[in-house]
This record gives sequence, C-alpha cells and structure tokens, in this order.
Amino acid sequence: MDSQAHLLLRPTLVAPVYSLHNKSLPVVVIKSPSLANTRRYKIFASHPSSTAPKREKDAKKRVVITGMGVVSVFGNEVDTFYERLLAGESGISLIDRFDTSGLTTRFGGQIRGFESKGYIHGKNDRRLDDSQRYCIVAGKRALENAALGEQERSKINKERAGVLVGSGIGGANVFQDGVESLVKAGPRKISPFFSPLMMTNMGSALLSMDLGFLGPNYSISAACATSNYCFCAAANCIREGKADLMIAGGVEASVIPVGIAGFCACRALSQRNDAPETASRPWDKDRDGFVMGEGSGVLVMESLEHAMKRDAPILAEYLGGAISCDAYHITTPRSDGVSVTSCIRNCLKDARVSVEEVNYINAHATSTIVGDVAEVNALKKVFTKTKEIKINATKSMIGHCMGAAGGMEAIATVKAIQTGWLHPTINQFDPEPVVDFDTVANRKQQHRINVAISNSIGFGGHNSVVAFSSFKP
Repeated sequence: MDSQAHLLLRPTLVAPVYSLHNKSLPVVVIKSPSLANTRRYKIFASHPSSTAPKREKDAKKRVVITGMGVVSVFGNEVDTFYERLLAGESGISLIDRFDTSGLTTRFGGQIRGFESKGYIHGKNDRRLDDSQRYCIVAGKRALENAALGEQERSKINKERAGVLVGSGIGGANVFQDGVESLVKAGPRKISPFFSPLMMTNMGSALLSMDLGFLGPNYSISAACATSNYCFCAAANCIREGKADLMIAGGVEASVIPVGIAGFCACRALSQRNDAPETASRPWDKDRDGFVMGEGSGVLVMESLEHAMKRDAPILAEYLGGAISCDAYHITTPRSDGVSVTSCIRNCLKDARVSVEEVNYINAHATSTIVGDVAEVNALKKVFTKTKEIKINATKSMIGHCMGAAGGMEAIATVKAIQTGWLHPTINQFDPEPVVDFDTVANRKQQHRINVAISNSIGFGGHNSVVAFSSFKP
C-alpha cells in the first residue's frame, strides 16, 4: 500500500466434486495413508517444464488448502463472492454507517447486512468489535468448507490445530468508542472489555476459544501485507511439525470514522465521490488513490498427510512464500520495487518453482499513483516475458481491505485455479503504458493456471508473496 503521503512525509487434495466435471483432464487415483479411502483428482494445471526445480515430496511438509471462508461486501459465501468478482461487479458505494459530510472521501467497500447467527452467541455478538465477528464467522465457515463441522472437529487432535489470523488495525471500533467515552464521560465509563477487544490478537484468540484449538495461536500485524505474513508463518508451523492444521488469514473492520479520516489525512484515498464505483482503478492513468474496504479471508491449511488421513477435500496446494522490507519510507514504496523483486524471487525459491512456471499473478494493485507502477517495475525484473502472464486486481471491485486483503485475494486466487476463470480488473479506461502484462481488463478470461502468486505490500515497507497451484499427488 502507498499513498500520496510522500508529499507530506519525506524520508527522515482440488475439490473432487468439481474435478470430475472436465473429462479432458487426466485423472489421478490416490490412496490415503490409512488405505481406507481412495480419491480421484483432476490435474488442472499444465505440466511444469523439465527445468523446473523438484517440488517437496514429504507429505508431512507439503501444505494443502482444504477450506476457505470469507466475509465481504459481496456476502459470506465463497462461491457467491467469486461469482460477483467474475461478473465485474463493483462493491463500492457511498458510506451510510456514519456521517461523512466533513470528510474528503465519503465512500468505501462497506459491508451491509452482515449475519453471524449460528456462529456467534448473542451476548458476544453484541459485545465484540466487527473485526472479531468477521474473523469468527470466516474461520468457522472455512472449517465447514473443509469438512470440519462440529462433529468432525471432535476427531482431530486439537493440540495440533492452531489459528493465525492477523489484522492491520485490530479492534478499531472498540478503540474509537473507548476514547470517545473517556473524553465525553471520563474514565469510569470505559468498558472493561476495552483493552482486550482492541488488540489485534483477539480475533485469533476468540476463534480458538470457540473451537478448543490448543495449538499455535497468535496474530501478525504487518499493515496490508498481514494476511500473507500469516500464511507464511502458518505454513512454517506445519512444515516444522508444530501443527497439523492451521486456520490462517486476515481480518479488518476499518470503514469507521477514524479509519476513513486518518487515511484522508495522509492523502491516501481516492476522492471520486461523484462516481465511487469507478474510483478503484488500478493501473489506470487517472487513478487518484485507493478505496477503503473491509472483511475477512481465511484458509484452512493442513499437511498433506493430515488431509489425506481424514479424506479431506483438497482445493489447492500452498507451494511457498516469502517476506521482505523496503527499509525506505513509512508510506511510500521504493519506485524501483527492488525489495518486492527480492521477495518474489525468495517466494519462488521457497516454493521450488521456476520463473517460467508462473502464469498468473493476483497483484497488490491498490490504485495508488506510486504503488501500482512500483509493483509492476518489481514484477518485470523477475518476469521478462510479460505477454505470457496474466495479472489482475481484486481491489478494483472490493476496495483495499487492509490486513484482510491478502486473505481475500488468496481465496480469489484459489478459485481461479479451481475454475479456470480469472476475474476482471474493472475500471480500465486509459491504462499506463508501462503495464505491458495482460491485466484482464474489464471482462473475465478463461485461463489454465500452472502456478499463481499473490502479492501484498504494506505501509512500513512490508512485502509478502505467496504461491499456489492445483494439487498434484
């Protein structure tokens, strides 16, 4: 993420049901380690080149995606979320949650009609910050998607199941309300829940309490790179033998007065109040800042061994990831993208993937003046054959969901791998000439993905890249 703040702040196992639909693709029959079950899987991606590095073969260290959960401006259903992305629908509108008349930006990706019934008990539902409510609902829905409902969860070793859902801001609404109470009515009026519920770790903590998961549990806060940082850390917990299963991703509930006002102050947000649905326009010459969004995106990540033992649906494979830092400026990325370039290369090394194998990128692409081009500069240092790679920007439709952005974009990436369809980057009116990748402009495209990467970049110079592919036994 970047902003125009530099003007002010100078540097000081694929789901089996879907897999059987396409008869033209090869079928692989594999048996679980217990020999009790046999599953059939389709291979969705093209075969890697003979020069590709050898992938991890140890089933204890291979990490697969078995479930996904989302809370978004398009609702709480993963399939609906992706269908509306494929349709090129904008989720951006004027904010009606609070009075925006004094703000220079009066629109965003505001969630409306959020429903938590059946996932959060009534008293807690009224007490919690929206960031924690979004986290709990997305997490539980991801487990349901992974065939881990309440009864099935009783069969797994909960000492080896963990939660790592991060947030860039945490309980911002609780914090805002607490400060308001202090100023208006004095310290005696501050809620006893103020301190714990404003913390960034509380979404992960509450979800684990609800589920009884006793394994690794913490939160990472790395601004808008948060979700990818969490995926990398969760995968390492599995690879290092500390956990069999992790719920990982990000959450944010930042469409609140202080959230919008703060980013307005550092000139980060678009001011296209007369046409909010066209405001988020990554790579367009007329872009003027990002659009605030909110939500949660989480994945259920498991060792291949654990997933096969319980005969889990395998949606995709997490191949690897990397993180780095610009060490440059608090809001503005390096224009040459050198640290992002390094991060991409380290991700491919961790994933044991060659540059030639990557043919799809879900870009960070926030619609900011400096950031969009800086990311493209970084990509072109790694991927010189730009015409062979497709990139798109989920944020063009749902806005920038901050700490949750990478989680929601990971879901979009996995759905692209599963379906063979890429969602469009909308609002492409007059593209920057430097962007010579195919940006899937304005209309969805069919594309068989070999290896996909997803980039997330945050204030403070935080960079993160993760790699996914279809599952190949």
